[in-house]
Amino acid sequence: MNQLALSDQEFRQFQTMIYDIAGISMSPAKKPLVSGRLAKRVKQHGLNSYGDYFRILMQKDKRDELQVAIDLLTTNETYFFREPKHFDFMRQHVPALRRPGKPFRIWSAASSSGEEPYTIAMVLADVLGDDAWEVIGSDISSRVLEKARGGHYPMTRIEGIPRHYLSRFCLKGTGPQEGTFLVDRNLRNRVSFQQVNLNENLPKLGEFDMIFLRNVMIYFDMETKQQVVARMLPLLRPGGYFVVSHSESLNGITDALKIVSPSIYRKPDA
Repeated sequence: MNQLALSDQEFRQFQTMIYDIAGISMSPAKKPLVSGRLAKRVKQHGLNSYGDYFRILMQKDKRDELQVAIDLLTTNETYFFREPKHFDFMRQHVPALRRPGKPFRIWSAASSSGEEPYTIAMVLADVLGDDAWEVIGSDISSRVLEKARGGHYPMTRIEGIPRHYLSRFCLKGTGPQEGTFLVDRNLRNRVSFQQVNLNENLPKLGEFDMIFLRNVMIYFDMETKQQVVARMLPLLRPGGYFVVSHSESLNGITDALKIVSPSIYRKPDA
């Protein structure tokens, strides 16, 4: 079977769909990505065009298939200890952020397959030890969240994890699991994952001392960025920190936070 071509009109349908659902703006340059990621689903359903697949997604009784398509179109690259300066900042500032009698809580708001929240957890375990703390990871993709909950990764993913963290928090696979590693159960128990669409009203997640929203706003237009951040800010406690990636900025998005260093912002004390 020859590879089906994705027409410009069909691409615009998926472009509009993913913007309406997830707030993600896909430029025309993303047309090959859409074609490539959805090709197997089109073939699996025995369809003759991407337009036929889009019509399936619009059927109310095909919500599961719609979630599959969203998963395929929103999955992005991530890795352990990405942008390490943020974790250096955590080591320095987390102790002073602690409040007596309250658990220290961090939200990884675009957690993908779990590398970021587990990185955060390693740092918290190092700094806070057995004190009360927890990490919430969220993503729009159910498929990557399932992978994240398992905490099981190929050994090729260990790059970036400090050696002393590897020995302390990661179990090397043997036998059938050779070539993989598993995040330690005690660490996994401190991290929970929840499906959250940042483009919709947020569920009740509680209050956080730090929020990570990294490498996701690059996919939003300005209006969507403003709306997403406005939804999230009430969940950040006064004095807490909001972290974006080094390639992102909150300039023009909100004036409710004060910049403390590039890509790191603080919510003023009440």
